[in-house]
Amino acid sequence: MRIFTAVAIMTIAVVIWTLGGTLALAADAPKIAVVNLQTVLETSVAGKAAQTELKTQRDKLEADLKQKGGDIQELEKRLQRESMVMSKEAREEKDRELRIKASDFQALQKKYRNDLQESERKLMGKLQKDISDLVAEIGKKEGYVLVISNIGVIYSQPAMDITSRLIQDLNGKTGTGKKASP
Repeated sequence: MRIFTAVAIMTIAVVIWTLGGTLALAADAPKIAVVNLQTVLETSVAGKAAQTELKTQRDKLEADLKQKGGDIQELEKRLQRESMVMSKEAREEKDRELRIKASDFQALQKKYRNDLQESERKLMGKLQKDISDLVAEIGKKEGYVLVISNIGVIYSQPAMDITSRLIQDLNGKTGTGKKASP
């Protein structure tokens, strides 16, 4: 029983000694910040530019696909109208031509989708790198030990949110907008 009491007292002493050190550090509690990346993407100059570029590419590719799809539909209608007066060989040739064009159209759709995904990956990758670099810079400058995305955060004090500061710095880095003052 005495050994148990002695071990318990020593354990409590070690815990108190350890907490004493941590309590002194508690006065300098680690700074944590939160960033809303969706807001950065939607409101920063760089985010808007990336979204505009992607929309322009998407619209161009969709217009091209719409035109090619219309051509295929027109060819199909023409084949249906004229199939009664065509010879069997001519009808088979037009049918084969239609199948080839439909297959080419599907391949083109897939290519355009992949091209658009690649463009999005490149643009968003560059933007993410710029954001990460700025977050690290702000974190070091302001003494944050942790900067997290607000995704998954149930609650944080508004003073912890550095989204507007990040947007200002990002806009300043792109050469448009005002550079945030330290």
